[in-house]
Amino acid sequence: MKESEGNPLHLKSINHISLLCRSVEESIEFYQNILGFFPIRRPGSFKFDGAWLFGYGIGIHLLQSEKPENLPKKGEINPKDNHISFQCESMGAVEKKLKEMEIDYVRAVVEEGGIQVDQLFFHDPDGFMIEICNCDNLPVIPLGGEVSRSCSQLNLQIMQQQQQIHQLV
Repeated sequence: MKESEGNPLHLKSINHISLLCRSVEESIEFYQNILGFFPIRRPGSFKFDGAWLFGYGIGIHLLQSEKPENLPKKGEINPKDNHISFQCESMGAVEKKLKEMEIDYVRAVVEEGGIQVDQLFFHDPDGFMIEICNCDNLPVIPLGGEVSRSCSQLNLQIMQQQQQIHQLV
């Protein structure tokens, strides 16, 4: 039983998120041209419209809504709403690009222990919230341990390896 305590379902990583769309074509354009995802092959056996995109180690599956008129309308940009977050190399460059593309966004700042994390929130064409941040600045500190890491992929891999070793002991 001890071997699965920290990972009872033996998960490896997040694979994809699935989003209902009013227009798959409009969403493809957004995720490709704004966020840099690229289209990938989708199983031809599906009997519904959609598209698969991939980037930054995660898939986005866009599903054409059967009743697009029933999807919630874009509301105000609320950083406390459901969202997906992406780390970036330069918050200044992201903000400049959002302004150039005339995409409405909201800025937020998180400060913790002298560390500042900048955040930008905006909506995709269907109102799903996107966050861009420099969250790598904020360490990941397990509640039950003393190890502190940043959110970077490299440190995540090291942390997962340490967890696996710990589970074997």
